Amino acid sequence: MGTTKAGNTAIKDALLAQVSEERLIAFNQQVAKEIRLSGSEEELRAFQYVKSELEQFGYETELSFSDAYISLPVAAQLSIDGVTYPCITHSMGVSVTGLEAPLMYVGKGQLDNVPQDDIAGHVLLMDGLAVPNAVQAATERGAVGLVFVNATYTHEMIISPVWGHPTPETVGLLPSIPAVSVTSQVGEALKAKLAQSPVTCSLTTKVDTGFRPIPTLVAELKGTDTPDDFVLFSGHIDSWHYGAMDNGSANALMLEVARIMSEHSKQLKRSLRLAFWSGHSHGRYAGSSQYCDDHWEELFEHCVVHINVDSVGGKGSTILTQANCMAETKQVAADVIKALLDEEFVGTRYGRSGDQSFFGPGVPSLFMGLSEQPPADNPAAAAFGELFGGGETGGFGWWWHTTEDTMDKVDPACLVRDTKVYVSVIHRFLSDSVIPIRQRAAAEEIEAALATWQEKAGQHINLSLARARAKVLVQQLASFETRLVARPEDAAVVRAINRGLMRLSRMLVPLNYVSGSAFDHDLALSQPPVPKLRDILRLGECEPGSLDYRLLKTSLQRKSNEIAFALKQALEVTEQLLQSGESHRSIDSTRGELI
Repeated sequence: MGTTKAGNTAIKDALLAQVSEERLIAFNQQVAKEIRLSGSEEELRAFQYVKSELEQFGYETELSFSDAYISLPVAAQLSIDGVTYPCITHSMGVSVTGLEAPLMYVGKGQLDNVPQDDIAGHVLLMDGLAVPNAVQAATERGAVGLVFVNATYTHEMIISPVWGHPTPETVGLLPSIPAVSVTSQVGEALKAKLAQSPVTCSLTTKVDTGFRPIPTLVAELKGTDTPDDFVLFSGHIDSWHYGAMDNGSANALMLEVARIMSEHSKQLKRSLRLAFWSGHSHGRYAGSSQYCDDHWEELFEHCVVHINVDSVGGKGSTILTQANCMAETKQVAADVIKALLDEEFVGTRYGRSGDQSFFGPGVPSLFMGLSEQPPADNPAAAAFGELFGGGETGGFGWWWHTTEDTMDKVDPACLVRDTKVYVSVIHRFLSDSVIPIRQRAAAEEIEAALATWQEKAGQHINLSLARARAKVLVQQLASFETRLVARPEDAAVVRAINRGLMRLSRMLVPLNYVSGSAFDHDLALSQPPVPKLRDILRLGECEPGSLDYRLLKTSLQRKSNEIAFALKQALEVTEQLLQSGESHRSIDSTRGELI
């Protein structure tokens, strides 16, 4: 049933040899020849081009449309004493006409150090990019507007924390004050004015926000062994300005991967499903979140892994060791990057960003971007770290989300390099007999997080049951990995193992990455491992015995019960994995669904 090591090497070499720089650049140029606002005619033309290419490669495609909550910045004006300063406004901001208020400089926005009475009624001048948590903090303290000071260029941003379409529970979290961004040159002029005397500014913003139809393109190449199971490979097509790197280069990479895989389809045990999103830049991942809502059960039952690609192949992108990964998917990336580039992959835990809309159904994920800039001290680099979970990098480049994201920012050699990494990674998930997900690593991360939460909780919350179960889970998964060194050849055994690995993901991914309901989408704000326990931080700020303390303690007790029960279920699945060579009673091999 298996393929020899020599055979695997030959297959990998054949795949890598097919990566074409000429094709990649041609794909990239075609996608990035127009500005692609979500729901626009220009964007649709890019979708139709990608669809046509995929069909030539032999893929079944479906281009569908759904109404999405999309916000397009239109115009902005900032005036002081009759002088107008250039600025831009932001997606999901509010429209105002001639809002006048005193301007106040607050540095990098450490608002906790500023008395609330001083902030109320002011427009805040703040260093950095326009990010949701800054807008939220300013609003809560009574500010009436925000002016963000960027760098040489202004960076387009979306300032809402609401993931995808708003609901009755989240609509109140949409921004309620205007926000604009200015260049560092303008920012310094404004700071100089404030240093001389108090300043009153006038703000006008226009943002076109509402529901409009956006496209989603899905293409599939069927596998030969378990064709209902699929690797989801996704990226967005919509763009800020021409978006040659973000996300034209990634679209080109997806097309090249699709082309190469179509020529090796007989080797693929599982199906490859490509998804191209709209609503990423102007709808806070509206396309991918809607796809999750529409296909939740299918994703739960059959999605092996989600691999995302964004902003690859940038010039100067020499850092390939810090990309986003889950603990359980890290090893595949590490193996490939070591083999191709002889570098040690470190990896960075996911933040709440990118089209990572599939944590609820328990789908493990790998990558978002891949290649990044060296560490730098600039607003784009700082925002990248904040949005994407940290890491020792300088982000996607100073041109990210600016007018300067044009084809000259794409390095053909870097794009070829990145494509080879994706080809190798995706081929492994499609063709390895046993799905290369290391659940032991996921369990270890959860066990460590529970220990950290217990330390922070002290005697106020008892997590001993969950911690004990997590410890046993790590031990059992270590035993399973030891037994798996000798790869099974029996097809029924392999299918049993793979169904068990997928069932574990359905338990461990939400446990490690979901704060609320698995059927909802958490806000686009940073969150820690095992985020259901994050209120432990608030509990420590409460007076023991107070009403707030008692309410939080009750809530946390229920959440700890939920976590302990999920770990109990994971232990039961792991026990079945350990016995997988003898019994497959938990697997419905005819339907191939998780039970």
